[in-house]
Amino acid sequence: MVKSIDDLNMNGKRLFIRCDFNVPMKDGVITDDFRVQSALPTIKKAIASGAKVVLASHLGRPAENGYEAKFTLKPVADLLSKLLGQEVVFVKDCIGDEAEAAVNSLKNGQVALLENLRFYKGEAKNDPDFAAKLAKMADLYVNDAFGTSHRDAASMTGVPKVLGQAAAGYLVKKEVEVIGKALKDPPRPFIAVLGGAKVSDKIAVIKNLLNLVDEVLIGGAMAYTFMKAQGKEIGSSRFEDKVTDKKGNVKDIQAIAKEILALAESKGKKIIFPIDFVAVKGFDFDKRAFAELKVTDHLEDGWEGVDIGPKTRELFRKELASAKCTMWNGPMGVFEIPDLAQGTLEIAKIFADITAKGAMTIVGGGDSAAAVRQMGFDSKVTHVSTGGGAALEMFEGKTLPAVAILDA
Repeated sequence: MVKSIDDLNMNGKRLFIRCDFNVPMKDGVITDDFRVQSALPTIKKAIASGAKVVLASHLGRPAENGYEAKFTLKPVADLLSKLLGQEVVFVKDCIGDEAEAAVNSLKNGQVALLENLRFYKGEAKNDPDFAAKLAKMADLYVNDAFGTSHRDAASMTGVPKVLGQAAAGYLVKKEVEVIGKALKDPPRPFIAVLGGAKVSDKIAVIKNLLNLVDEVLIGGAMAYTFMKAQGKEIGSSRFEDKVTDKKGNVKDIQAIAKEILALAESKGKKIIFPIDFVAVKGFDFDKRAFAELKVTDHLEDGWEGVDIGPKTRELFRKELASAKCTMWNGPMGVFEIPDLAQGTLEIAKIFADITAKGAMTIVGGGDSAAAVRQMGFDSKVTHVSTGGGAALEMFEGKTLPAVAILDA
């Protein structure tokens, strides 16, 4: 158990809360406020406890070392003011005299949001000098940015090192506890559902899950990579062959897929693939258009699999019916297009159904979390993670740096 915000005496103290306000925006307007909404319980607790609340976050990946208008957190400050029903002071810098003056002028229960931390290269590089400048504005530190907890950044691990203490906000506490339980002591049967486009992004996750789960269901474009490795016909569906990683290393994904299949067999773990498909011809994702659509058991040349079919949905429902613990990461198809979203919608419905019957259900961030929220099932599952990358690293068996530094 980690120390939480409930363990802190915050009255009159400057409380630095690292949030994850890395929200999608279009023309300066927030298009999905899930991460902002998720931070509210921790922020409201700090306000009610009489803290002088200092919020900090990154947004996007600024290219320069300095201000870029499209990455300002001002729209987040405006939204927070509405959601909290009180002014959230927006500070036009995150370090320096102006920031320190703004923070030091706060009264108990008031809130300030610092400008984007990534306007300084010292954030991502975990520069000790940058961390020390942030820490000058804090008496206490809380991490409520699970989505960034796999990053060894200045605001994530540097500031707590300077202050000598770190507690978890409610969001991080729940993420760590729920995912931690699934990793250490899951109710059984434990079934994982994996989708999305790339096997290459989830190699370590799949291998580690085979030590934890009783069964794996695979959909999305990932399925076609495995089916290709098994010598099955996949028509013109997307699959991975040889992939160059960020370090320039070439990975033979077909060979890795075969290794994973052999590993599952050696451990006596079932991996179940789709048995029918929604397929299209002439697919154009950008235009959300296709020339022809059909449901088929066999993918022919010219036809691209873009969702699991009705037989597969029924098969997956039958397999998940007995699950006591489930983890889902990655959509079953191109869920952004209604005609190609039925497989993903069905998994969301199944998760809601088995949750109502007492199963522990975890949606592991990223596109699957977005799909569950878009389809209105986010309140009907046990937990929807705010951090795709962080959740996956936990399921890989890795220790998150910004969680490891939290006080027990």
